Amino acid sequence: MQIDITDLYFTYPTGVEALRGVSLHIAPGEQVAIIGQNGSGKTTLVKHLNGLLQPTRGTVRVGDWLTGEHSVAQLAARVGYVFQNPDDQLFKTRVEDEVRVGPLNLKLPPDQVDAQVEHALDLLGLVERRDLHPYDLTPAWRKRVAIAAVIAMNTPIIVLDEPTTGQDHATVQELGRVLAALRGEAKTVIAISHDIDFVATHFSRIVVMGQGQVLVDGAPEAVFAQTDLLASTYVEPPQITRLARRLGIDAAVYSVDGFVEQLAAQAGPQMRRRR
Repeated sequence: MQIDITDLYFTYPTGVEALRGVSLHIAPGEQVAIIGQNGSGKTTLVKHLNGLLQPTRGTVRVGDWLTGEHSVAQLAARVGYVFQNPDDQLFKTRVEDEVRVGPLNLKLPPDQVDAQVEHALDLLGLVERRDLHPYDLTPAWRKRVAIAAVIAMNTPIIVLDEPTTGQDHATVQELGRVLAALRGEAKTVIAISHDIDFVATHFSRIVVMGQGQVLVDGAPEAVFAQTDLLASTYVEPPQITRLARRLGIDAAVYSVDGFVEQLAAQAGPQMRRRR
């Protein structure tokens, strides 16, 4: 299901203009990361996708629906939203009951609810924790419960707000596996993140925002090559990119495989000269 955002402006009641003329097209099945400093408009933007906010000016279209013509409850069938803080989302006393809330609210058939809940529990590694109270889990595991609760709704679009916050290396790796599974299911995933290494590894399209506008939109190699622009947003390129530059590699490197490939290419002529 595609997303079309056209000339979107949004001003809060306080008078703060959070979005200024944002236009984006996101194709079905794309996985897009939105980055930028705090206050750049990232969260304000994605809250327009499920109707939590409505445009001051401009339009947001999810599939064939204009968001302004549909309720938050209706849009919940198309856009699943995982909040940055899972404690803002969880309220049941069992993990399984929490994951079951969304599909039940969508009034799906019981067999379909059961199947989608089992799929989400399995995907997030929660099968053995299904009977626990969510608040008996660590924050990292509560985040998994929140993600599972949205995945169980089987929406074509999933929004993740800072998905790696509070996660250790192992759980970040697991989250990457979840993203790969969602990609295999042709889900559209939009993630807000300050974790640039995670973004570089798992997303093929990156949108950089600043002062309520889209500053650059493209593939990681194109985005991370724009060092001056990133510096203006107080966003540093991935660690591997910075290491490559310190070693004199001019190409835009954003993955370990790319780093090794460029390092080998650079070392080749040096080895031949030594011979």
